[in-house]
Amino acid sequence: MYRYDAYDQRLVDERVAQFSDQTRRFLAGELTEDEFRPLRLQNGLYIQKHAPMLRISIPYGLLSSKQLRKLAHIGRKYDRGYGHFTTRQNLQFNWPRLQDAPEILAELATVEMHAIQTSGNCVRNITADHFAGIAADELVDPRPYAELIRQWATLHPEFAYLPRKFKIAVNGSTIDRAATLVHDIGVHAVRNDAGEVGLRILVGGGLGRTPMIGYVVREWLPRQEILNYLDAILRVYNRFGRRDNLYKARIKILVKERTPAEFTRAVEKEWERSRSDAAAVPDQEIDRLASFFGAPPYAPLAGDDAAFRAAVADNRPFGNWAKRNLFPHKVPGYAAVTLSLKKTGVPPGDVTSDQMDAIAALADRYSFGELRVTHEQNLVFADVRQADLFALWSELKALGLATPNIGLLTDVICCPGGDFCSLANAKSIPIAEAIQRRFDDLDYLHDIGEISLNMSGCMNACGHHHVGNIGVLGVDKNGDEWYQVSIGGAQGEGASLGKVIGPSFAAEEMPDVVARLIEVYIRRRHEDELFIDTVRRLGIEPFKERVYAAAH
Repeated sequence: MYRYDAYDQRLVDERVAQFSDQTRRFLAGELTEDEFRPLRLQNGLYIQKHAPMLRISIPYGLLSSKQLRKLAHIGRKYDRGYGHFTTRQNLQFNWPRLQDAPEILAELATVEMHAIQTSGNCVRNITADHFAGIAADELVDPRPYAELIRQWATLHPEFAYLPRKFKIAVNGSTIDRAATLVHDIGVHAVRNDAGEVGLRILVGGGLGRTPMIGYVVREWLPRQEILNYLDAILRVYNRFGRRDNLYKARIKILVKERTPAEFTRAVEKEWERSRSDAAAVPDQEIDRLASFFGAPPYAPLAGDDAAFRAAVADNRPFGNWAKRNLFPHKVPGYAAVTLSLKKTGVPPGDVTSDQMDAIAALADRYSFGELRVTHEQNLVFADVRQADLFALWSELKALGLATPNIGLLTDVICCPGGDFCSLANAKSIPIAEAIQRRFDDLDYLHDIGEISLNMSGCMNACGHHHVGNIGVLGVDKNGDEWYQVSIGGAQGEGASLGKVIGPSFAAEEMPDVVARLIEVYIRRRHEDELFIDTVRRLGIEPFKERVYAAAH
C-alpha cells in the first residue's frame, strides 16, 4: 500500500498543529462558531445531534493492520469503543469530545492517516474497487490512479472552495464495482481500438435530493492526461456552478442545465487551452505509484485446494459462507474474503474496538497485514490462501463477522440516520434491524437470491437508497417518522434510479412492506431471474398493487 514520504508526513503534521491551535482558540472564546465551523469541517469534524462526529479518511478503502489497531485504540480511548464504516470507504467516530479532536488527529498522523477533506466543499475521499489488484477482469489496477488523484486534490488551492462537495470514484475492471456512474466524476479504465488502456470519464452522477446517472464526457483519455482533464472539469464547475442555492450547487445540476453536450464542449475547450501550459503525468510517476501496490509474496500454489473443496462439501454452514462471502482471485490457490458487518442486531457498518483488534490480527495471519473497506460497508481480506479459509471462517464466526449474506437482503446499506445525524428526518438503524430480523432465515435468503436494500435517513442519501433494488428513505410527516419505498435501483455498469411505489409507510409497517415486495418477486419471477430483472420486466405496478392492497 502507499506509504507517506517526508512531504506527506510534514503536510499532515502541520495540519494537526494548525487545528490544535484553532481548537484552543475556539474553546478560549477567541474564535466564534461561524469562524471555527469551516476550520473544523476541513478536518472532518461535524457537530451532530448528540456529540461531535469525526470522519477519518481511508483513501480508496485500503487499510493496514497497524492503522486498524490505531482506529481500535482511538475508539476505545476517545469514543465509546466502536466505529462506523461508511459508503465512502471512511470511518466515523460518533462520540468524541471536541477538545480531544486535535489529539485524535495527532494519533492518526503517527500511522499515516488524517481527516483532511472528509467534509466541506472540496474533493472528498477518493474511492475505488475494493477488489483492486486481485480481480481477473481488471484492465489496470485503479489504486495508483486513485492515489495520484488524492495527491492532486489534497489542499488544491484552486478547488478548496467549490460550489459544493465533490466525489470521485476510480474503477479499473470491466465490471464497475466502484459505482462510477453515481459520482460527480467517474474514472473507468477502458481499451481503445488499438488495444491501449486509457480512461473513460463520466461527469454529473450523484444521489441526494436530485439523483442522476453520470454522462460520458470522454470515451477514451490517455492516462497521462488524467490530472489535466480533471483540472478542466473542476475549472468549468468552479466557474459556472451555482453558489446561491445549496440544493442546486452540485455539478450534476450544472451538467443538466447546460446539457451534457454543452458541458462537454466547455470541458474540452478548457482542456485544450490549459494542457499546453501544463505537463502530462509522466509514465515514470504512474509507475512509481504503481510500485507501492505490487503483489504481495504469494506462494506458488495449485488451483483449487482439495481440503477447501472437501470442507465446502461436508460442512453446510461453511459452504454457505464460501458461496456468498468469497470472491475469486486471479492468483491460483487464493481467494478474497468479505467480512460481513451486517449481523442481525448490529447497526450496519459498525465494528467494535475489540473486533478491530481481532481483525487486524487476522489480517496479519491470513492476508499480508492489509484489508479493504467496501462502499457497501463491509471489510475485505483480499489475499487469503484457500487452504486457510476454513480456519479463518471459524475465527470470524466467533467474532460475529461471518454472516453468509453478502449481496443478500440482510446485507443492508444504511446511514446512521436520526439516531446520530442532525440532518436526518428519521431513524434508519432500527428499521434496518427490524427488516433483518424478519428475514433472518438463511435458507429463505438464499432462495430469494441477490438483492440490495439501501436505506437513508434523509434526502442526502448517505445510504445510497436511490440505487438499492429496494430503497428506503426516511421522511418527516408533521413531526412523525415515515418511510418512502422505491424499487428498481441498481449500481454498477447498469446503474438505474429506483422509482417510488407510492405514499410512505409508518415504521412498524416496513418489515411487512418488504415481505410483500419479495412475495411478488417470488411468485412472478422467471427461472434464475434476479429481483432487479423482474422489476424491470414487470414495472412497479404489480409490486405497488400488492403492497397497498394489503395495507388497506
